[in-house]
Amino acid sequence: MESEPLYYVFLSAFLGAVVLGVVASKTNFCTMGAVSDWVNVGKKGRLWAWFVAVAVALLGVTLMEGLGIVSVSDTIPPYRTANFAWLRYMVGGILFGIGMTLAGGCGNKTLLNIGGGNMKSLLVFVIAGFMAYLMTKTDFYALLFHGWVSATTIDLASLGVASQSLPDMLSAVLGVNDSAILHYVLATALALCLFVLAFRDRSFRGNINNVIAGITVGLVVVGGWYASGGPLGQAAIEAVEWLDEKPLGVGVQSYTFINPLGETLYYLAAPADLLRITFGVMAVAGVMLGSLAYALVSGSFRLVWFTSAADFVKHVVGAVLMGVGGVLAMGCTIGQGISGASTLALGSFLALGSIILGSAVTMKIQYYQMMYEEEAGLLPALLSSLVDLHLLPGTLRRLDPP
Repeated sequence: MESEPLYYVFLSAFLGAVVLGVVASKTNFCTMGAVSDWVNVGKKGRLWAWFVAVAVALLGVTLMEGLGIVSVSDTIPPYRTANFAWLRYMVGGILFGIGMTLAGGCGNKTLLNIGGGNMKSLLVFVIAGFMAYLMTKTDFYALLFHGWVSATTIDLASLGVASQSLPDMLSAVLGVNDSAILHYVLATALALCLFVLAFRDRSFRGNINNVIAGITVGLVVVGGWYASGGPLGQAAIEAVEWLDEKPLGVGVQSYTFINPLGETLYYLAAPADLLRITFGVMAVAGVMLGSLAYALVSGSFRLVWFTSAADFVKHVVGAVLMGVGGVLAMGCTIGQGISGASTLALGSFLALGSIILGSAVTMKIQYYQMMYEEEAGLLPALLSSLVDLHLLPGTLRRLDPP
């Protein structure tokens, strides 16, 4: 690397991802698993671990911004953009939620699985990464999505709102000129609320792995923001501006795992071109290495392959939806669900909610189709699933719970 600061930013991203890979493997930190626990057995321990990670990341980012160490107003991706693409976040999130359920896990879980020997997840990596590449580096997004995304995007700036961060939006509503105090109050209140609710749940506080996972993953995300946007990150950004050939994707960012899958494939197509290495590529490599190290040390490494043609098709379809949905939603369960949420961007919360919804409904449909076998068509299973989740009135139920 011609830029020494950038080298250390990438090294930091890699080491943080190794920690993420080890801890997530050890504690079984997984959004899809958390949703499954909640939907299928009513336990919310792992789901609260996720929200504790959000709370830790939120407090860390708020503290760094308050001290002037890092600013997350201009990031990759632009979480706080004033262009509020609400339908993009929702559709992308739902597609990603469906996809990760069919493919056996989100982007981060896919990398963890590969480190543990799951070859099904390797195929998911390639397909999801290829779809992410199509969405970001070809006309695929412009042809299929740009038109309706642009038509439904709300320009908050034209309404006098600086960005889609919740403090800025609340300031505009209240007529407050400085949103900084609102930011501190809202971030602290939300984080404390999440902590209290999490530790009130017996399935969360009764499992030390949940506590360790939530705190560690949140700190890793904070570390990503500090590495890319702190003194070292700013030095890297300034150094890159003077280069004739600029590396890709240099800017303030933290961990996310769908677009980086595409970036990794793009780099592997020409591995001698170091300008193709990004923060995300280093994060992808770090998580897989951390997971592999844990699998070898713990003796849990197992080669896994598809059990049937139907299993193969399910993973392929899921990978396609993950790649498309993750880019459309501008992030995955970690990208929007923790990194984005730590910026208090409304779109991040909308995307995360949509991901959870898409996953929960898909799990319910799979449950009904498994129990009723061929008798359960897609529409009756969908309606009954939405009734179970209290999103439709009971009169629309078509299948009785077995």
